Amino acid sequence: MEELEYSMENDIMYVLGFEDALMGFALQFNNTVAVYDYDKCLEILSKDMTLEEAVEYMEFNVMGAYVGPNTPVFYFGDLDE
Repeated sequence: MEELEYSMENDIMYVLGFEDALMGFALQFNNTVAVYDYDKCLEILSKDMTLEEAVEYMEFNVMGAYVGPNTPVFYFGDLDE
């Protein structure tokens, strides 16, 4: 994944390339946002990079990017695992 791309549909922002990691939707400050499974996103990125590179990419380029009030969120599950 060279550059992160987003798509808007029905006022919901999607991360292109992460379709298989989409879990559903949540309401955040009166905006419906897409919810992605963090671990599945890493699996998708790991097809083209090492796991370490995938984690760095997720944290800096994906989760560190605010792209407006419809910015997607990422589900981690149990943080103690």
